[in-house]
Amino acid sequence: MRLPVWLLGFANAPVGWIGGLALLTVPQLLAARHVPEPVIAVVTTAALAAGFAAFLFGPFVDIWLPRRTWATIFTVLTALAAGVAILWSSNLVALAAALVFGLLAAQLNYTAIGGWFGEMIDEGADATLGAWLNVANIGGFGVFAMVGIGVMRALPGPLAAIVLALPCLLPLLIYAVTPCPPPSSRLAHESFRQFFADLGALLRRPIVLQSLLIFLMPSASFALTNTLGGLGRDYGASESFVSVIGGAAAILAGVVGSLIVPPLAKRLPTRPLYIGIGALGALFTLSLIVLPKTPALYAAAMIGQNVAQSAALATVAVIALQSLGKDNPFAATQFGLLICASVVPITYMQMVDGHAYGAGKLTLMYLADGGLGLTACALMAVLLWRWAKPPATPSASG
Repeated sequence: MRLPVWLLGFANAPVGWIGGLALLTVPQLLAARHVPEPVIAVVTTAALAAGFAAFLFGPFVDIWLPRRTWATIFTVLTALAAGVAILWSSNLVALAAALVFGLLAAQLNYTAIGGWFGEMIDEGADATLGAWLNVANIGGFGVFAMVGIGVMRALPGPLAAIVLALPCLLPLLIYAVTPCPPPSSRLAHESFRQFFADLGALLRRPIVLQSLLIFLMPSASFALTNTLGGLGRDYGASESFVSVIGGAAAILAGVVGSLIVPPLAKRLPTRPLYIGIGALGALFTLSLIVLPKTPALYAAAMIGQNVAQSAALATVAVIALQSLGKDNPFAATQFGLLICASVVPITYMQMVDGHAYGAGKLTLMYLADGGLGLTACALMAVLLWRWAKPPATPSASG
């Protein structure tokens, strides 16, 4: 049975689901307990860093077991981690540890399904799959943001943990009916030295190295989508308003931001498109410095940041899928590396934004985030122009 490409994308919902817990609901809970913002930033940054560290385990997803089996394992582990984090939410250390483990498992699930689905879809379907993988990510984030804190406050801890962990398991239905090839027998029988030599050769390809550099820069991170979750009080927004807006902004803006990418990708090269999204989003961030701090503007800030981030992340997925080619034994490894690279600037910008807020409240936070983003976009635009120039041919000498 072969499901539509857009439906395959919903297998990525677990990363958004536990992301909603870690990056919006937990900051709200900790802010309500008067935990300092820099400490909240450390907790969320640690969880995001775990998502980046997933690339270290990426090569294992391409050997020994089918990618369907790996995806199943990591989906179940994500659900367990979400349940533990909710059950132990009053213990800061246990909460942080569960979120770190959960984001790691969710990112490895994304790695597995990216390599799996990216190899089996028809040529030209990369933009569609990339967009819907991100719709599922953002949609899962938004739904959890809307219901998570309400369920945690309304139900006893164990019951809340079960209710909020079970939706992570829904992608198992997609895995069950989707064909999956066996892992590469060649990779499984190679020596470690040959295995890593082949991996190194793949990762030295210009398209991989150039994409890595683009994604590692804060060109289009939009980490403010996470930081703003704990700052509703600065705009006079209530906790319930933050939950509704955070969820609605993530879902509606995430769908809009993701689904504008496929038509744009037909008209523009995807790497310049990524830089353009980053530049426009950075200008929007800088405009927030002078706008009034009201609940309505809080909603506008959340929606704008989510549209920009979802468009950027969908473009990242498209670039990663386009780089795979066909019959790539390291498809999951390569996909996971590029996806994880895009998490790096979200991780360190989360820390930058948190400390900028601690030093200068909203003004310095917006200035740091938008200013660094715009600078990175300008630098990457210059590099893209240089990479696009054909190599100079030596002139014939007499």
